[in-house]
Amino acid sequence: VLQGDLGPFNPGLPVEVPVWLAINLKQRQKCRLIPPEWMDVEKLEEIRDQERKEDTFTPMPSPYYMELTKLLLNYASDNIPKADEIRTLVKDTWDTRIAKLRLSADSFVRQQEAHAKLDNLTLMEINTTGTFLTQALDHMYKLRTNLQPGESAHSQDF
Repeated sequence: VLQGDLGPFNPGLPVEVPVWLAINLKQRQKCRLIPPEWMDVEKLEEIRDQERKEDTFTPMPSPYYMELTKLLLNYASDNIPKADEIRTLVKDTWDTRIAKLRLSADSFVRQQEAHAKLDNLTLMEINTTGTFLTQALDHMYKLRTNLQPGESAHSQDF
């Protein structure tokens, strides 16, 4: 049950609404969803190819590209042209970015860096490796402190 001020909606005229409302209306067969402009096979192919070419992370069309794709394809794939191709392209892009992120994290740990620059990463991508990275840094810290002589351990003179 929806409560509050919604609408008035006019039949046949597109209107921007929050994703949760669009999905709710779609589930009740009260609307047809129009995918975002970037959710197009040609644009996603460009994004995927650019991501594969660059060593750094390229900007994504939306900070929530993965979440939006999953929601829209799960609830409104009948409104999205070439939905299967779009799903594959977004997954390919995601896999490329996560592989880059793992390589970056590995390099970060091996070089014993103290900070990292995370330009153009989405929150979901950061959260995917966040636990691993913080645990790795914690282990590195413990190893470093165990290898360095403590201040209380003085040598004895005879």
